[in-house]
Amino acid sequence: MTTPIRIGLLRLVDSAPVVVADALGFFADLGLEVELSVEPSWANTMDKLGYGLLDAAVMLPPLALAAALGLRGPKVDLIVPMGLTQGGNAIVVGAGIDPIPGQDVVGWLQAHPEPPRFGVVHRFSTHNLLLRYWLALGGADPDRDIETVVVPPEQMVAALRDGRVTGFCAGAPWGDVAQAAGVGRVVLGTSSIWPFHPEKCLAVHGGWAAANAESLHLLIAALLRAQLVCDSASDAPEVARMLADPNLLALPEAESRSALPGGNGVERIHFHAAGAWLPAIPHALWFLREMRRWGWIADTVDLPAVARAVYRPDILVKVLGAEGLGPRQEASTSGLRASLTEMAV
Repeated sequence: MTTPIRIGLLRLVDSAPVVVADALGFFADLGLEVELSVEPSWANTMDKLGYGLLDAAVMLPPLALAAALGLRGPKVDLIVPMGLTQGGNAIVVGAGIDPIPGQDVVGWLQAHPEPPRFGVVHRFSTHNLLLRYWLALGGADPDRDIETVVVPPEQMVAALRDGRVTGFCAGAPWGDVAQAAGVGRVVLGTSSIWPFHPEKCLAVHGGWAAANAESLHLLIAALLRAQLVCDSASDAPEVARMLADPNLLALPEAESRSALPGGNGVERIHFHAAGAWLPAIPHALWFLREMRRWGWIADTVDLPAVARAVYRPDILVKVLGAEGLGPRQEASTSGLRASLTEMAV
């Protein structure tokens, strides 16, 4: 009897490839037994990965890099062999606020007697880094002009409703949920800040990966197939129903559908097209350099070495070749050329 692969995921549309691969039997077809574990927060997920209670997880790329560096406690042996999603986050403010932040961020912030409090899903998150990048582009200082607090994604809407935060940046479906409930208003999607930005990745405990190379290969192959389903507009209604399964993620079906291909949300998620599957080393470097920009990483740390140690596109490329699951014709290749060049260095 084989030991199940324990995979952590949160209540987010980004978890769709894992949910679909399990529901449609892609794991089972490849002889894999998996055990899905729905976690309440990113911190909880990373703790379980670090202690070996999870073998793999849907993960925030900056958090994977931070954990490998020991920025949140003891260093965690992690690799990122695959990207899972691009885009999908929303910056939301309370429904009673009527700013035009895209035109005058500083003026909007200065109109508040105290720095507005924004919820982010983790300090080391794409959400926090993109929110900071956007504010800084407008001339604001995110360390002075706002206060950031960590709130798990599924608790963001309640935090906004109760006045514990002025706004938040979180993944789908929570921005659309806040707007549909009349609690908040989506200001912009994070793809407006960085088009096709990498969002969630597959993070795997390094010890498990070393001992289970064949299982990791098959795990990636199953998720690649699931990404193709998740990228299909015709399959989106069924994917939304899977995400709404009360026995698993229990996500709001209509709002989840809005974030999937063909949906009507402000921000939609890409799962396979445009190379979402590639753990591109230049992307890891962007996250690391932004983390250094805000004083979280010492100048003495060799960022390219960290990126190459954690991000393992070589594993993904082997699976793509063996399984015939390379980029589709409509995929954007400009970013991939730079990524593949970086991989060869």
